[in-house]
Amino acid sequence: MADKRIGVQKSLFSAGGLILLLLILVLLNFLLARVNLRWDATEDRLYSLSDSTREILTGLEQDVAVKVFYSQEIVNAPVQIKTYASRLLDFLAEYSFESGGRVSVEVFDPRPDSEEEEWAQKYAIRGIDLPTGETLYFGLVATAADQEETIPFLDPSREENLEYDITRIIARVQTAKKPRIAIISSLPVMGRAPMGFGMPQQGMAPWLFVTELRKTYEVETLPPTTDQIDAAIDLLLLVQPRGLDQRLLFAIDQYVLGGGSLLIFTDPLTVTDPQQGAADAQPLGPLFTAWGIGTSAPQAVVDMDNPTRLRNESNQIEDNPFWLSIRQNGLNPENIITSKLESLLLPVAGSIEKTADGPLTYEPLVHSSANSALADGFSARFGLGEVRRTFQASPDTYDLAVKLSGVFQTAFPDGRPSSTTAGENTEDAGQSAPVAAEPLRQGVKSATVIVVADADMLFDGYYVSRQNFLGFEMAQIFNDNLNFVLNAAEMLAGGQSLINIRSRGKFQRPFTRVQALEQKAQTRWLDREQELLQKIEATNQKLQELEKRKDASQKLILSEEQEAEIRKFQEEKLRISQELKVVRRNLRADIEALGTGVKLINIFLMPLVVCIAGIGYALYRRNRMRP
Repeated sequence: MADKRIGVQKSLFSAGGLILLLLILVLLNFLLARVNLRWDATEDRLYSLSDSTREILTGLEQDVAVKVFYSQEIVNAPVQIKTYASRLLDFLAEYSFESGGRVSVEVFDPRPDSEEEEWAQKYAIRGIDLPTGETLYFGLVATAADQEETIPFLDPSREENLEYDITRIIARVQTAKKPRIAIISSLPVMGRAPMGFGMPQQGMAPWLFVTELRKTYEVETLPPTTDQIDAAIDLLLLVQPRGLDQRLLFAIDQYVLGGGSLLIFTDPLTVTDPQQGAADAQPLGPLFTAWGIGTSAPQAVVDMDNPTRLRNESNQIEDNPFWLSIRQNGLNPENIITSKLESLLLPVAGSIEKTADGPLTYEPLVHSSANSALADGFSARFGLGEVRRTFQASPDTYDLAVKLSGVFQTAFPDGRPSSTTAGENTEDAGQSAPVAAEPLRQGVKSATVIVVADADMLFDGYYVSRQNFLGFEMAQIFNDNLNFVLNAAEMLAGGQSLINIRSRGKFQRPFTRVQALEQKAQTRWLDREQELLQKIEATNQKLQELEKRKDASQKLILSEEQEAEIRKFQEEKLRISQELKVVRRNLRADIEALGTGVKLINIFLMPLVVCIAGIGYALYRRNRMRP
């Protein structure tokens, strides 16, 4: 009877324990669901908001509603979009949490013929037609008061810029006013006009950096004949200035003296538009002289340590030192414009140097390696042989982009120029120039000018590749040329909070150990291949020598010595081929062993840790229960 009662009590305790455990789990789940506990273990903290984003969220003046339009029910959606959508929603939850609820997130599934689909179309979110006949929507819109900004399609290839894109539109909807950027360019950066009737021609659209600037700024163009620059312009952008007359130079001078920001791209040789030929030697000569800088034009920088691998006219791959691939060791880590960048491509760039002591602060942003020199830019078009033969590295590096800041002095101490370019009617020039107040001879406040000794880096082909994805054009950025321009524009136009957000790191993590193993084995394989080729060449020469010693009657007959050489070569070739097979087999074995090790760690590491913890806890309990 007593045993029966004890059994019932055990059952009750066991059932009660399970119920109690269940209640504890429910309670913990309820409490933890209200707590944001996350650990971002990625090296670049890819899933955490930056301090700049937190700063913007803290200073929000208007509540922001972020509406995500995502076709969740489409089973046949591409896997990369499904994965990206999951990360996006997790990331937006961080915005809502960090803003204290001032950023709300709503998710809509725009099914066919639904109200959600109408809303998506109203916000200009474009659907992608899948091969199955379904339409996939994946975009978002941010709204605040009467302002709204839309991302029509969330491109998975822009995942590295996700935080920037979202934070930018959140900041953008806080105000109806956009900063103004004015562009003066001799290159068709704003696109070309159609040539007659017919299909649109390639290159008509504005360059991508202009399109990106328009997302944040009001972008306008100024003709090179202008003689006055509105002081209300937040940033003046000069792209390969050519043939600037004195009135425009004076207007630029006065704009900078008034505290205006200036961003200049000047190139010793424009490869983007070869018809233009070489640039003016010093298009901004008077201004540069007053600012204490000079350029190397028409000479370009040759950098043997930062070449770009290109295909030459003979269809051969070669490392071209005129095309500079500048990586982090050539970027200023202390400046916010370049600190987060990884690589820049500058085709045939010049250099900038400080020529005189002055009140301005001279700060290099991008520089070449120590294994560089100057050479005629035109020689880049006629092969690299002569350049390589005469190359002699300079003891110093060359500055490819610099930042000047401080109180500027005028380049026109005699006042407004009375005439323009040679041959122009002075009277007409005087009539077109409005009568202004007394010209400034010294800056009224500090200003900033950034000078880049290359303009080709702005061309789309040197930083973006385009692909057609289900009828939707996707842009793949492959270096930081665009980021450099946007960083500089944001800093100069006043919006510095976004700068530290961009270039958050790489989401793609290649198996570098595997690649190193492959490279090592390939190097050995190539060495053996070259050795074999050398032996073939030596054998051929030997055969030719034997051929010369034969008389006319023996031309078609192989001698014993020739047959022995050929047999020796064939045996050697067979031996090396077998050796190559061993090398390849060992290569595969190393890679497979590495993959097996990684797989075992992924599968058994966590269970092993749990088992060890459990055993440790059991031993601890056992020791405590001992008398």
